[in-house]
Amino acid sequence: MHTAQEIEKAMRTVANPEKIKILSGFFKTGKGEYGENDIFIGVPVPVTRAIAKSHRDTPLAELVQLLHSPVHELRMAALLCMVEQFKHADDNQRTVLYETYLAHTDCINNWDLVDLTAAQIVGAYLEHRDHAPLYRLAQSKLLWEQRIAIVATWQWIRRGHFDDTLALADLLLHHDHDLIRKATGWMLREVGKKDKARLCQFLDSRYRDMPRTTLRYAIERFSPEERQHYMQR
Repeated sequence: MHTAQEIEKAMRTVANPEKIKILSGFFKTGKGEYGENDIFIGVPVPVTRAIAKSHRDTPLAELVQLLHSPVHELRMAALLCMVEQFKHADDNQRTVLYETYLAHTDCINNWDLVDLTAAQIVGAYLEHRDHAPLYRLAQSKLLWEQRIAIVATWQWIRRGHFDDTLALADLLLHHDHDLIRKATGWMLREVGKKDKARLCQFLDSRYRDMPRTTLRYAIERFSPEERQHYMQR
């Protein structure tokens, strides 16, 4: 079994200081921005994912240590290890992983951390269970829990189940934060990839007053003529 220290050593070995400034700007770490005070060491996601796979046997308690790290990529490594463990876990182990994930949402505090893990853990766990936890997350005061709620449904969209995505999109439709508007539009677009008619039905009664960001994301794959129609008030 591996340790948190071994994962950190592997990550720092491949860190690229030249990427730090780019990543810090991309993930909005400036004063007053959503990623304020987040620290980067310059490890790209594919490399982090490879390290996570090779350290899949790291005990969960060790991964929780990494979740509390101020370094963004170390938190990412811990979460991707959890995703890898979830794929191979039994029901009891999946419950522990799911509960641990939701107990540390304050550490899953940037959009990439959510987007690469919410569907794989929260969505996968709740797929054949009561979906009520997602509605509680959607009504949370924590931005990242709200994003987890909508992104987790990607797991179900892929299998042709759209009801919860659309219901959660309604709950979040007029959210004032761009990160939620983008995530909602993204998931609506994913619905449209599977069932364009269902997406259009949703949009037809809402597009006139829904946020432009959400709408642009939702109709990104439409024809120019269709996009023009929906972008008109």
